[in-house]
Amino acid sequence: MSAMKIGALARRTGTNAPTIRYYEEIGLLRTANRQAGGQRVYGDADVKQLTFIRRCREFGFSIDQVRSLVALMQDPSRSCLHARDLAHGHLVAIRAKLAELKGLERSIAAFVASCDASCAGGPGPECVILDDLSKGRTARSKSSARRSNCSACS
Repeated sequence: MSAMKIGALARRTGTNAPTIRYYEEIGLLRTANRQAGGQRVYGDADVKQLTFIRRCREFGFSIDQVRSLVALMQDPSRSCLHARDLAHGHLVAIRAKLAELKGLERSIAAFVASCDASCAGGPGPECVILDDLSKGRTARSKSSARRSNCSACS
C-alpha cells in the first residue's frame, strides 16, 4: 500500500480535498488513518474507491445512489442486478429530464421566433417575450405574433 496525503489523493483521483473530507464526513469514503501529526493518510484502495465515487457522480448519480453502489461493490452476497436496477432507474429519470429540456427548448425557440416576427428592436416594455412571460403562457404562435399591436411591427 502506498501512503499518500490528501493532496496526492486529490491529484490522482481528480477530486478536490474539501470533497474528499466531505465524503469521509458522510461515510461515503472510509475515514482515513492519521499520521502522528494528525494528517490523513490514504492508500491504493482509497484511490480506487474515490475514483469509483467520482465517476458515479460524473454520471449524475445522487449521493444516496452512490452510497448504494458502494455498498453493493463491497458486498459479495448481493447480485449485480441491484446495480442494473439502480442504473436503469437513473436512465429513466435522465430521459424524463431530456424530454423536459426539449420542451423547454421548443418554448424558448418559439419566444425568439415570436419576437423576431413581431417586435425585435422595439421598446423593451412592448416585447412579446416579456409580455408572454408575464402572462404565464408559452410563446405566441406565428399567427398571433402577426396580430400583435407592437409599435415596432408596424
